[in-house]
Amino acid sequence: MQQNKSFTFDVEIVRNKFPALQITDNNIPRIYLDNPGGTQICNSSIKYMKDYLIHNNANRGGSFVTSINTENILLEARQAMSDFINANSKDEIIFGANMTSLTFTIARSLTNWIKADDEIILSRLDHDANISPWLQMAKDTGATVKWVDFDPTDCTLDIGSFNRAINDHTKFIAIGYASNSVGSINPIKTIAKMAHSVDALIFVDAVQYVPHGPTDVQDLDIDFLVCSAYKFFGPHQGILWGKYELLEKLKAYKVRPASEKPPDKFETGTQNHEGQAGILGAISHFEWIGEKFGNIFSANFQHMSGRTLKLHNGLLAIQKYEQQLSHHLINGLQNIPNISIKGITNTKQISSRIPTISFTIKDQNPQQVAALLGDQNIFVWDGHYYAIEIIKQLGIDSSKGMVRVGATHYNTINELDKFLDVLSSIK
Repeated sequence: MQQNKSFTFDVEIVRNKFPALQITDNNIPRIYLDNPGGTQICNSSIKYMKDYLIHNNANRGGSFVTSINTENILLEARQAMSDFINANSKDEIIFGANMTSLTFTIARSLTNWIKADDEIILSRLDHDANISPWLQMAKDTGATVKWVDFDPTDCTLDIGSFNRAINDHTKFIAIGYASNSVGSINPIKTIAKMAHSVDALIFVDAVQYVPHGPTDVQDLDIDFLVCSAYKFFGPHQGILWGKYELLEKLKAYKVRPASEKPPDKFETGTQNHEGQAGILGAISHFEWIGEKFGNIFSANFQHMSGRTLKLHNGLLAIQKYEQQLSHHLINGLQNIPNISIKGITNTKQISSRIPTISFTIKDQNPQQVAALLGDQNIFVWDGHYYAIEIIKQLGIDSSKGMVRVGATHYNTINELDKFLDVLSSIK
């Protein structure tokens, strides 16, 4: 990463963009460390949704102003999302209810391409939304499922396991960009090369990664990617990207009047127009971050310009700030007795993880720990977070799981210290 000037990130200016961060309960501020399950929404996303619902609420295809404006807003949201991940075309962007439903949609379409003698590779690091659809696809087609493991000492993907699993029968690989449970970032570009070396398709769940770093689908050379706007400061809305030539060939299950061309053929029924407007607002927030804090990173993206460059600069600025949060949080947790962090703890490898950290405390129930923190208005998660294969591999009681803390670019060191102080007092 190139950086020629000193980096500054004024988190207080950022926090002013999020109305939820100003809320107190009984004069106690809320500390949102539940971000892996969903972030708070930024002002610009709220503004875009409100503006749409008040001034332009209509269905598509009409010859009147609100319908015409709706069409333009949806096209603009599609282009913004394309810029956000550096897609080749806005027509590669498909909107839907959420990542899970979009993944099941594509899995159903792909059953037409997968045969009984084919093999599918899945990762035990993944959220079940990137596992169950493919298990169902294997059941429907008779294909064989192969699993790749992770190193339980630091919860990083076992590339050797990948090498052993992949062969000429491999036709499909599903992999997460970053773990929603333990925060590990997977080497997607390397895995994509492995997949394409045997003519296999690769599907990437980027729900947990995209809020924390720049995503360039062209550079990664993957085939499909999914993410969710409510994980990057927008509304509850899912997004699927796919290479156009693949989307064009895939069968879509749709109503007869719908277009035969992507993306429309995969967007069955009336879409969430205000949600797509909200995505446009969320992406404008990242653009603002890029303009405010990210210009020093432009040398890293010399092939980009305009909004795409601003977005990637902004996400790199976010990544650099959040690495400071990860470093502080890991060091603080390691100073509390009886805590066992599941994942990367070597701060020299901080760039290989996102600031999502899960841990257990000896003789403590994770749900009770989360409740005690909640009593102090500190929001964290407990359980397995649908990453059930990780829980199994680590030998953790699935009925209890772990405590999960997830910081993002609006969190502060002071908030992390308050969390650590309360946590260290729990007996």
